[in-house]
Amino acid sequence: MSENNQASKPKGVFGVGNALLDILALVDDNFIQNHSLNRGAMTLMDVQNQGKLLQELENQSLELRCGGSAANTMIAIAQSGGTGYYTGKVAEDTNGEFYRQDMAALGIGFEVAPHLHPDNPTGTCLVLTTPDAERTMCTNLGVATQLSVSDINLEHLSQCQYSYVEGYLWDAADPRKACIETMEQSKRHGVKVAFTFSDGFLLDRFTDDFHKLTSEYCDVVFCNADEVRHFCQSESLEDCASKLGKIVDLAFITDGDKGCLVVEKGQITPVAGFPVKPVDTVGAGDAFAGGVLYGLTNGLTLQQAARWGNYFGSLVVQIHGPRLPKSPVDQLKTVIAG
Repeated sequence: MSENNQASKPKGVFGVGNALLDILALVDDNFIQNHSLNRGAMTLMDVQNQGKLLQELENQSLELRCGGSAANTMIAIAQSGGTGYYTGKVAEDTNGEFYRQDMAALGIGFEVAPHLHPDNPTGTCLVLTTPDAERTMCTNLGVATQLSVSDINLEHLSQCQYSYVEGYLWDAADPRKACIETMEQSKRHGVKVAFTFSDGFLLDRFTDDFHKLTSEYCDVVFCNADEVRHFCQSESLEDCASKLGKIVDLAFITDGDKGCLVVEKGQITPVAGFPVKPVDTVGAGDAFAGGVLYGLTNGLTLQQAARWGNYFGSLVVQIHGPRLPKSPVDQLKTVIAG
């Protein structure tokens, strides 16, 4: 499909991911240590263990947000002025209804039928942020693991310029099939495929699978410096960028407040970041991807899209939680002109 035909598609991005209700809490370092949590990473846990942590936090102020990696990216796209659909599985419970209404209020299409089994709740992610702004996530996937091929709406997918799939889907059998279905149907319908590695632990477990996905399906890859080092088995970021550029036509590699590397057909271009004092790093990479995808679907150059992604991510790390309280789109022209 030509770029002109692709641009004629009415929607921007078709996002697919684990639909999780984020529960945000501020904790001290002792809380992480006392519970032997994997600091700075995401740990899967059952309802009982997550419940024990929540019980200890019952006297703290907790914030609720509809989330999950790809959902956070779709929110950033919407807050940039973009459009799209989101596909993720929630239950027919209070958290699921909160999630559905929250996405609808943001203007994101979310029409997946809820799972009706009463013993399988909407997935939740307890996000623990320590004073150094590092976030540790304790996730119970709940009904998110029931996302299936039949949930992928091909009519909606075909209307979009890009599909965007999160690596977290690879951790369970049915979502993995939905991930592949999205990518295969994207190819059939002339939709470009964007994929995010999501987390280093996935690359440790599924390195070969992710190499295969990237080479066979992906037009765009999103990852951070640590993830690409896992993927390429090298400590040199330049070397990793070069290796990734031989596998995929376009990649965006974030590197904290240094900004990012844009790798286009093997050509590596650094795009400066916006150094700020971080409060909470949760969702920064998701926000970056959302800013970039907005740019890719709305006529920005690759460098402009990366700059907007860097800016969006820098705003998110200055707040608690993965979502900005209001759209920063009034700064778009100023940011991309810089």
